Amino acid sequence: MVVEGHCDPAFRAVADAFAENFIDLDELGAAVSIRVGGRHVVDLFGGWRDAARTMPWEHDTLVNAYSVGKGLLAVLTLALVERGALALDRPVAAAWPEFGASGKSGVTLRTLLAHQAGLPAVRRRLPEDAMLDWDSMCSELAGQEPYWEPGAAHGYHVNTFGFLVGEMVRRATGVPVGRALQEVIVRATGEEFYYGVPREHHARCAEVQAPNVLLTERAQWEQAFPPTGDEGHDFMVWHTYFNPAGISGVGSVNTAPWRLAAIPSTNGHGTARAVSVVYSALLGSAQGGGERWVGPGLLAEARSVHSDGEDRVLSRPSRFGLGFQLAQESRPIGPNPEAFGHYGYGGTLGFADPKAGVAFCFLSNKPGDRWQTPRTQRLLEALYGSLG
Repeated sequence: MVVEGHCDPAFRAVADAFAENFIDLDELGAAVSIRVGGRHVVDLFGGWRDAARTMPWEHDTLVNAYSVGKGLLAVLTLALVERGALALDRPVAAAWPEFGASGKSGVTLRTLLAHQAGLPAVRRRLPEDAMLDWDSMCSELAGQEPYWEPGAAHGYHVNTFGFLVGEMVRRATGVPVGRALQEVIVRATGEEFYYGVPREHHARCAEVQAPNVLLTERAQWEQAFPPTGDEGHDFMVWHTYFNPAGISGVGSVNTAPWRLAAIPSTNGHGTARAVSVVYSALLGSAQGGGERWVGPGLLAEARSVHSDGEDRVLSRPSRFGLGFQLAQESRPIGPNPEAFGHYGYGGTLGFADPKAGVAFCFLSNKPGDRWQTPRTQRLLEALYGSLG
């Protein structure tokens, strides 16, 4: 297995760690991109795009980034707040009147971004591919009653975050969220990240080595998330991950309909380089013809703690700013508590560390453990060890 790309000699330890992941941690295909002080110091890729190991990972390989894409949606949303097209504390229903139903009239964009809206799952059972229908998903969420009083608690909106926040983006810009991401953020970077991959780019997409069976029955859900004895909680969790059945990507991630759809919480596709460039821009200079996406005041607010403590969905502590995951003891993002970004399923990660001036992204097509992944931790240890 050959690792290709660029690595500054001062960060040789990162290249060694990346290569070692293939040797002793069973990596399949991956890319890691790191910028320090705005300078690209690591841009490496290697391994295979497919489980059969017949198609090498290339410089421009696209891969499903899972929840790493939530971080880019946060950047897009904050950029629209900075422009005045959206407001953090205006009721969602002011732009999306249907959303005010069932006790949600006071929910704001801030509530959505902080995972406090009480809408982590659709209550009504939906057809297995309903996540491909944007209007249907948004309509279901707009009409239903929250699982808890909005603002009174938080719970990770694993798959619904993208529809809720993305619909606010659509109403602010007048275009679908995938197009807004390109026009407001991605094109200015010259890199590639998509909510909805154009069909002509599908041949460059990596095949994710993940379960390929749709989980449609309660017995299957119980295998994934054993019952706790609290039927209401269990119903919410099962529907969070499996309603509709393909919403988490299980059984659907490598299909053309999945890649074509916009599911911003879960199916953003891109390169590690694109994610690191976006996070680097947040820490540095203006982008896109001199326009700054997010000013320092708004960014400081966005990376401040909004939700902290026991998570209603995860049943463990979590910590969020405005759309960003924040570092916590049980799930650090490097050694510095100032870091912000987002993990994805199986250890993928994109983040910025203002203290160290670091922007980082690691993407892979072989998910590991859901909470702590040795491949990711090895890369972070090598990075921060190289900084001295």
